[in-house]
Amino acid sequence: MLHSLLEWLSSIATGLIETLGHWGIFWGMLIESACIPLPSEVIMLYGGFKAEEGLLSFWPVVWAGVFGNLVGSVLTYWIGASGGRAFLLKYGKYILISEKHIVTADRWFSKYGDWAAFFGRNLPVIRTFISLPAGIAQMNFWKFTIFTFIGCIPWNLALTWSGFKLGANWASIEPYIKPFSYGILALLILAILWFVYKSLRTRIAH
Repeated sequence: MLHSLLEWLSSIATGLIETLGHWGIFWGMLIESACIPLPSEVIMLYGGFKAEEGLLSFWPVVWAGVFGNLVGSVLTYWIGASGGRAFLLKYGKYILISEKHIVTADRWFSKYGDWAAFFGRNLPVIRTFISLPAGIAQMNFWKFTIFTFIGCIPWNLALTWSGFKLGANWASIEPYIKPFSYGILALLILAILWFVYKSLRTRIAH
């Protein structure tokens, strides 16, 4: 089922590029940065392949990906900052998130948010969702924007270059990326389960 879902998302990603060219890359990466898991690996690798074919241009592909990421990240940040925080303060207790957790997140993003925004943009899975907690924690907006922009460049450039060099074999690199993505996803699930376990123990103790 998961494989079928990934295949379906990949077909959407390549379809956007086939239909809209550089704008398809922009919109695809915007969607990917807005907490919708459209595979950026497929978008940028395929964009690099199309650049190698001469149907697209290398640097416009890179910058379409970067600015798509940036716009999607900023939109998600503002959703988190404007509505996400109020939602968690009101309803967070139903999903074991207390005001204390939100304050802790505020402090963490205040101290490490710059690097979280930068490195988070270069990690599969995490890159899709990092902007929402940054907004909820109300990380400094301009720092978030600058570090997100800089952080988007290595990922998009590396994938576009790989797709360009591999040409028609662009999809051959995906099997090497997926285990890393699944590993990060597994770690996130374990972290969530640990958080739920600790929260339930604290509630029972009180």
